[in-house]
Amino acid sequence: MAAPTLAEGTRLQKYRIERVLGVGGFGLTYLASDENLNLKVALKEYLPNDIALRGEDQSVRPRDPSMSEAFDWGRRRFLDESRTLASFRHPNIVRVMRFFEANATAYMVREFVEGEALPDWARSRQPMSEAHVREVIAPLIDGLEVVHNGGSLHRDIKPGNIFMRREGGPVLIDFGSARQKLVNTELTAIVTPGYAPFEQYHEQGNQGPWSDLYAIGGVMYWMVTGNRPTEAAGRIRNDPMPSAVQVGDKKRFRAEFLAAIDWALAPHEEKRPQNVAQLRAALGGGPAAEEKTLRIERTAKVETGRAQPAFSLETLEMLKNELAQHLGPIASVVVK
Repeated sequence: MAAPTLAEGTRLQKYRIERVLGVGGFGLTYLASDENLNLKVALKEYLPNDIALRGEDQSVRPRDPSMSEAFDWGRRRFLDESRTLASFRHPNIVRVMRFFEANATAYMVREFVEGEALPDWARSRQPMSEAHVREVIAPLIDGLEVVHNGGSLHRDIKPGNIFMRREGGPVLIDFGSARQKLVNTELTAIVTPGYAPFEQYHEQGNQGPWSDLYAIGGVMYWMVTGNRPTEAAGRIRNDPMPSAVQVGDKKRFRAEFLAAIDWALAPHEEKRPQNVAQLRAALGGGPAAEEKTLRIERTAKVETGRAQPAFSLETLEMLKNELAQHLGPIASVVVK
């Protein structure tokens, strides 16, 4: 039987294989050259290794006739998802340029991102600051919002799937696990321990935008603490994981920022932010927020020079209840 990967120099239409970039459960990713445009691209091949193999003629086929239906279904989904991803346009989401069929399987062509993986980028910036975390996360969730608004989920967000471009800015790559969230459609189990939420551990889990936000929370937790989050399956009953509020350095991270990470990492999906807008609001911060804080402090000054409460307790309680509808359990931290 031939080697599972395509050999260096293999040509697929106008693309020439240079080397393997990565191997996953659903397929292989190659660095390839577009010989017409003289451009480096990443070429993803559909090859689910649990049900398919490569023949000596380079074609991909089911391991057993009984697996043909599952293989064909997966190939159709791969093409459908490639078509969906090709419609997204955002600088922080990897761009899908083309998709096609060959070797009895399917291929996706995406831009090749030159830069370094987030773990390498983060290693040279220790100890991490809130500004560093925001530099990565704020643009990413803007791009993720585009994906969610298009009816899709990424489902495999983790540090290794985030690249920092050489010219600056993060980009979310490897949408090989992406699935459209459709009514009455089963979602296969995709699990990266520490970053996958519990609902992804079983096919009937209630997956949605909140599932990707759990993974975003996991990435932030890792950046803040240096530790990968505890696997979700071990957090459902008695959660042993220290919260970001408990272990985050208060000199480098605002309390509400750490609380927002813990909210995103809530083990039960209904207790998390339900969409990007909610998480974005909870994270807050940045220059605008700092200036707003200064304005409030100036307003609170009285002639004696002593800071006095600018709002009544009744007003603060009303504000907390109003914010809770958008920010969830961290509203009280923000008001405080």
